[in-house]
Amino acid sequence: MAIRHVVTEGDEILRKKCREVTDVTDRIRMTMEDMLETMRDAHGVGIAGPQVGVMRRMFVAEPEPGRVYFMINPVILEKSGSQTDDEGCLSVPGMIGTVERPDFIKIEATDLEGNRQVYEFRDFDARVMCHENDHLDGVLFTDKATNIRDAADENCDDYEEEE
Repeated sequence: MAIRHVVTEGDEILRKKCREVTDVTDRIRMTMEDMLETMRDAHGVGIAGPQVGVMRRMFVAEPEPGRVYFMINPVILEKSGSQTDDEGCLSVPGMIGTVERPDFIKIEATDLEGNRQVYEFRDFDARVMCHENDHLDGVLFTDKATNIRDAADENCDDYEEEE
């Protein structure tokens, strides 16, 4: 596995629509493992193909440590409810914004073994999946966000360093 370069805002690749993966090959599996390693190295919870320069409809998400989803050719089948919260993005470093997303989604995707699977996600997990899926259509969270701001300006009064 290898850590890949994360493409950042301003690069036109992030605004393009990705092509479908036609076959889940060893190369696709290796790329997705590299994406997982890159995402973890950058302390993210998701990363999509275009964020590492791969224009294919695939993303990796890990909404909590150890619970990893490899999504190839994902399609959101259902969505309902609404939730609003702050988001950031590895491709828009240092910025956060408030985004409204569905509270529930049902998504179908191909896994690393080439099998179609249907997943249901709620709350934060649904947010992560929607955020990453947007990347496959050239959409960044900043396109949907309000109150976009520098993450460093956030109030950190709750954090106290131990002496």
